[in-house]
Amino acid sequence: MEKKLVPKIILEGTRLTFKTDIAFLLNEHPEIVGPRKYRYHSPIISAEWCSFTNFPWGRGLINFLPEEAPRAMETYKTWVRLFELQKYYSWIVDRFYISTQVFQKTHHGMDYDFSHLERRLKTLGFHMVFLTRSPESFESARKERLKVSGNPTQYDDLSVFYKEQLMMKSCIDKSILPVLTLDISDNDKNRAVDSIARWLKETGGLYSPD
Repeated sequence: MEKKLVPKIILEGTRLTFKTDIAFLLNEHPEIVGPRKYRYHSPIISAEWCSFTNFPWGRGLINFLPEEAPRAMETYKTWVRLFELQKYYSWIVDRFYISTQVFQKTHHGMDYDFSHLERRLKTLGFHMVFLTRSPESFESARKERLKVSGNPTQYDDLSVFYKEQLMMKSCIDKSILPVLTLDISDNDKNRAVDSIARWLKETGGLYSPD
């Protein structure tokens, strides 16, 4: 019997690094999900959902207020418990606790410890992909994003994203998860997805560790 494909991937990076587009492409890649005779999807989840407020562009698991921290931490515990209960399944996560760490440190001066979460994710076989781009390449990415963005003002100051990227690198350097740092400055999403698939295959990230 063939081994079951159950990759568990966390995509981290600033805005304009095409994380969501890459998540959808990963969900179609034959090396990641196997050959398909009909179309279906693995779960794609995100900490970027503004699920704490009943209005657009509100707060959620990344940009919560200090008084909402217990709710955020409980949400993270719920997610990882769900992963544990369904460990023989594929999960693609578009931004997660690294994004939370960087936002909360930058905007609220808070350092949240996710080491307990990481240990559980590592046991499950999660792999992290850190999508980066050069400072000068953010402008070309912004031009593409403005064609579809419903909130274009968030891309006015591109320097914010590069500073955030440096902070993310500092957090990711401390991670115990397997990490692939992937430059997306050329805006080639298909190349990026092929690289991720190849890395997962090489590191055993396509299958359950047990």
